[in-house]
Amino acid sequence: MDASLAPDRRREADYARDLGRAFGGALLFSLPLLMTMEMWWFGFILDGVRLTAFLLLSLPLLVGLAYYAGFSARHRGLGHALLDTFVALAVGFITAAIVLALFGVLEPGAPPRQIAGQIVLQAVAGAMGALLAGRQLSAGESEVGEEEQAAYPGELFLMVAGALFLALNMAPTEEMILIAYRMTAVHVTALVAVSLLVMHAIVYRVGFAGQEESDRPLAAFVHFTLAGYGLVLLTSLYVLWVFGRTEGHGLAEIVDAVVVLSFPGAIGAAAARLLV
Repeated sequence: MDASLAPDRRREADYARDLGRAFGGALLFSLPLLMTMEMWWFGFILDGVRLTAFLLLSLPLLVGLAYYAGFSARHRGLGHALLDTFVALAVGFITAAIVLALFGVLEPGAPPRQIAGQIVLQAVAGAMGALLAGRQLSAGESEVGEEEQAAYPGELFLMVAGALFLALNMAPTEEMILIAYRMTAVHVTALVAVSLLVMHAIVYRVGFAGQEESDRPLAAFVHFTLAGYGLVLLTSLYVLWVFGRTEGHGLAEIVDAVVVLSFPGAIGAAAARLLV
């Protein structure tokens, strides 16, 4: 065998392994959504404007996630991040289509708009899982984890990505709206305080893998936890808008729903800083 072919075959084998991880990550991260009835309905209930906005606004988020996490940890840079993003989206679409078809959710005689809507909503979460697969499913290989640490804007960005992922799992459900309806002003205030406490503790206090340390706890709380929670609130409001949860509600009701959704969003934001 020609020795010059060995590096090419090694690269092909490595890429096939990365691709396998991507599909595994897409399935792992998107399975809760794929098995959520509300997501099936929202796929064809949502109007085209919201669905298109959701997909288009997800693209820069996925590019950023690809830049910091990477579909393949051996390659870095914006060019590779763009390529990884399109590969991850393809993985997300394929995974969503296959699983929804297996579950009988995709009806053979349904209009193309309905099928496309159901797949699009699910594919974004799958793409996020595909991009995170290198870190989460790499069995601790040394090649993963040598990436550069994100600077301050990058860390805030990663918090938005983590918040979006968990918010997507909760926003479509009726239980989230029911919780917001049952809460009083005291409950809402307490939930904000608990969200901040949990968010800060996950990153700095309780000893999770990847936990960060800071010799300036107050500055860390203001610059990361407080600023991150503000972005979590905005992310939650955006997700509620996508699913039409802000229509027909007063300002107080919307604020309650945003705070409720920001509780899991804050946990997702904190976890994203540890995992990526």
